[in-house]
Amino acid sequence: MTQHLATPAAAPTTGTHTGWWRDAVIYQVYPRSFADGNGDGMGDLEGVRSRLPYLKELGVDAVWLSPFYASPQADAGYDVADYRAIDPMFGTLLDADALIREAHELSLRIIVDLVPNHSSDQHEWFQRALREGPGSVLRERYHFRPGQGENGELPPNDWESIFGGPAWTRTENPDGTPGEWYLHLFAPEQPDFNWEHPAVRDEFRSILRFWLDMGVDGFRVDVAHGLVKAAGLPDIGSHDQLKLLGNDVMPFFDQDGVHEIYRSWRQILAEYDGERILVAEAWTPTVDRTANYVRPDEMHQAFNFQYLGTHWDAAELRDVIDASLDAMRPVGAPTTWVLSNHDVTRHATRFANPAGLGTQLREAGDRELGLRRARAATLLMLALPGSAYVYQGEELGLPDVTDLPDEVRQDPSFWRASGQDGFRDGCRVPIPWTVEGSSYGFGDGGSWLPQPATWSALSVEAQTGDPGSTLELYRSALAVRRERPELGAGDAVEWLEAPEGVLSFRRDGFVCTANTTGRAITVPLPGRYLLASEEVDGSAVEGTVELPADTTVWWAV
Repeated sequence: MTQHLATPAAAPTTGTHTGWWRDAVIYQVYPRSFADGNGDGMGDLEGVRSRLPYLKELGVDAVWLSPFYASPQADAGYDVADYRAIDPMFGTLLDADALIREAHELSLRIIVDLVPNHSSDQHEWFQRALREGPGSVLRERYHFRPGQGENGELPPNDWESIFGGPAWTRTENPDGTPGEWYLHLFAPEQPDFNWEHPAVRDEFRSILRFWLDMGVDGFRVDVAHGLVKAAGLPDIGSHDQLKLLGNDVMPFFDQDGVHEIYRSWRQILAEYDGERILVAEAWTPTVDRTANYVRPDEMHQAFNFQYLGTHWDAAELRDVIDASLDAMRPVGAPTTWVLSNHDVTRHATRFANPAGLGTQLREAGDRELGLRRARAATLLMLALPGSAYVYQGEELGLPDVTDLPDEVRQDPSFWRASGQDGFRDGCRVPIPWTVEGSSYGFGDGGSWLPQPATWSALSVEAQTGDPGSTLELYRSALAVRRERPELGAGDAVEWLEAPEGVLSFRRDGFVCTANTTGRAITVPLPGRYLLASEEVDGSAVEGTVELPADTTVWWAV
């Protein structure tokens, strides 16, 4: 049941920085894998709250929390049964209130996940729709349709689930006979809402206000591109397994009607103090279509998935950086940059493998090479204009866990034939905090996914104070970024001449050089050394400097 608080959380106390999101570094917390406060082996809100000082010291500006709502957990909380309640595995609304308040006291903003494309099949609306059968007014809030074929035994159209198999599941009527079908673009436990119905729109405007009154600073909108479906739900005529990031606008993704919804949401956020924001998880064919979501009267940010999927290659990186900045400039929105999240293989493992394998990998690859490239890619990302996202544990250089036993996996698409992204558990293994302990400081009761023994050396405790560690590199980089606001400001870079395989650009009094090759390359000395992803010889020979292989360096000029 929905939980209630007597008094909303205090307003943010994070200063008066106008447009704070434009250059913010936002840290993603996957609650079940961040920190366990009650020792049950599962991360929770109390665990997150206890680690807020760590995030403050790391130097981030905001924390984005993946779903913690009441849920059967068929898809790790992205199947929401009650949008105004906390799942008991994560705590209570009082825990959420305490977390928001303490974050604001530390000048950290809180962004929460919102899942508007679909609910859980345990949501009270859907359960009532099933009980009442065909003709129920509740069925109009989802996509219920009669089947095709002589006896309705075939799905209403040829759409496929992102998790594999048909995007339709047949119901059973109250009398036990086969019934209508309902649409679910993801798991069967996640029926899609019908956003043409006014009750759905009213409900989510109410949900927005509930959490804004709680004091949250914004929403990351899950499947922001999926809410509106093409009229008539037409066939697509293709039987290839669908991908989130394709080349075409599909009848169930990136329909123009979604933008009206976000304009109405933007108006609601404008009613509140503190510059609350909307962030789109919008998988679109091009960055130009992504820009549609961040026009001045819609959302504030949109994830840059084209950048996330780019190989560690100078020419490809330059192209996607230019395309991203060019697309966002006309709408006045900041570009976002991200290398990892809870749905893709960690970039320390992606970069450890040959290019061209996508964002879901099953091989560990060359660990040393992957970490080296990941560190270099991080410094490149943090030097670009706009906002950057950091996924929990990447500051420790964590790789994906690619050898989890099948019996411990919980990604629902792992168990569905021909599904995609079925190995997401590898990036969701609880992160290590201490050198010793049954779960390396994650909690007192073990961890819900097994952690590799090698993670002791990657823990926060092991890396703190080690100047060569990835954690200290992140801390130093974020400190320099705060001291030099030109790193995140603006909407352009000035490219400088550089050898093949090297990126070099200027931002006011700052230069970034990134060697994406596997060999050392000599370049003109750009300026005074600030920071590097690998050790660089500080002595210049006749005005030149040698960039080690797969290394990014920051310079003051």
